[in-house]
Amino acid sequence: MSLISISDLTFGYDGSTENVFENVSLNLDTSWRLGLTGRNGRGKTTLLRLLAGELEYRGKISAGVGFEYFPYNADEDALVMDIIREKAPSAQDWEISREISLLEAEEDILWRQFGTLSGGEQTKALLAALFLRENSFLLIDEPTNHLDLHAREVLGRYLGKKSGFILVSHDRAFLDEAVDHILVINRHNIELQSGNFSSWYQNKLDRDNFERAENEKLKREIKQLEAAADKAARHSEKIAATKIGFDPVKTEKSLTRRPSVAKKAQKLMNRAKSMEARVERDIEAKSALLKNIDAADELKLSPLRYHSEVLARGERISLSLGDRTLFGGLSFEIKRGERVALCGQNGCGKTTLIRMLTGQLSPDSGTVTLSSGVILSVVSQTDAEVHGTLVDYAEEHGLDVSLFLAILRKLDLPRELFSRTTDGYSAGQRKKVMLARSLSERAHLYIWDEPLNYIDVISRMQIERLLTSSDITMIFTEHDKDFTEKAATRRIELK
Repeated sequence: MSLISISDLTFGYDGSTENVFENVSLNLDTSWRLGLTGRNGRGKTTLLRLLAGELEYRGKISAGVGFEYFPYNADEDALVMDIIREKAPSAQDWEISREISLLEAEEDILWRQFGTLSGGEQTKALLAALFLRENSFLLIDEPTNHLDLHAREVLGRYLGKKSGFILVSHDRAFLDEAVDHILVINRHNIELQSGNFSSWYQNKLDRDNFERAENEKLKREIKQLEAAADKAARHSEKIAATKIGFDPVKTEKSLTRRPSVAKKAQKLMNRAKSMEARVERDIEAKSALLKNIDAADELKLSPLRYHSEVLARGERISLSLGDRTLFGGLSFEIKRGERVALCGQNGCGKTTLIRMLTGQLSPDSGTVTLSSGVILSVVSQTDAEVHGTLVDYAEEHGLDVSLFLAILRKLDLPRELFSRTTDGYSAGQRKKVMLARSLSERAHLYIWDEPLNYIDVISRMQIERLLTSSDITMIFTEHDKDFTEKAATRRIELK
């Protein structure tokens, strides 16, 4: 066991008005399975790059281990065994076989060219190589993107038996399986806690609710104290006025009256000042609350209502890709108000079926048809469509610019990014642009293909609540287990 010590870490990108990190100090145990999470754009990947020594910074990072970053580039033409041996030269053949077995991959992938592997197989091979490397602490950056549900479950169990890594992921079930500590980049601080994502999130909800209640209590107390202080001040001034403007020889019956009045006035004035000081203390306490609450404002959607029950259907569809036949005579209907999840392992044809629904591909046999006049809103896997400024993008797609920008703010896109081109956005921020575009569009049928890749957990929960509270009709693919279970009203299982 050793420590990774981070002292007074300060970093900001050139041209940015604010630093990503300001005087951050942390001690991390190299035996931890550490999950790193936070809203998009808060600096998760930046922190990994700082640890890996890829960026210049102020402060100090010291560790008794070497850092290894995932993902990393591998020669497409090289054998997997050669890639692993290069990364972990001291690993024995039996150790390599053991790691591949633990990842539930076929051992023959070791003797295949890396470029011939599926995305899931490549992920497993690269991670196996890193865990076989001695005296290394792994920096694992979103390994589950594009992995199907089964592959995520396998990888989660594998990581849950390992130690010595930081894992960036927005998949709640995956984090719960894989980690024993959570590091969260909040709005105003970095929070470290023992446990998995669910335990951290419950603590966050409890803390947020306490702070909201405390905030309301302090607001009431401040209002009452301000009113009492104002009343006491006015009363003391009125009393003080009675001690002047008189001839004590002619009018006073008691020579001790004026000193008594002065004493009373001073007492009231001190009381008013004490109340004002209490108000200031309460305001200061109130200002310390709610800083890290991600409000996650509720999203709204106004889908078009189709006049008939069925919006799309497939009848006995089949398609051959190379020597493989997909679907095998699949038939289905998408009915008004349904949220249908296409489920199955990678390669089973989920995206292919979506391409048929959107008119990009035709089946070899059978038919895929939309009902007459159905308007679609589509979110694809890739973000190639995102370019230029947000206003340019909105106008290109015929969006209400104000609505589009308002949705992006609710999805926690920083306002300062509105005037910049999307080229400099993070992958999660670019995906939010696509989702905000779709949510701005009025359509009968919404088709989303892996919409949550790179999207932070809080935003995923926002979108869940939106879908489950609306009468949207949707067909989607998504490998986030929690999201699919909550959002889908029905599944189509593809083999």
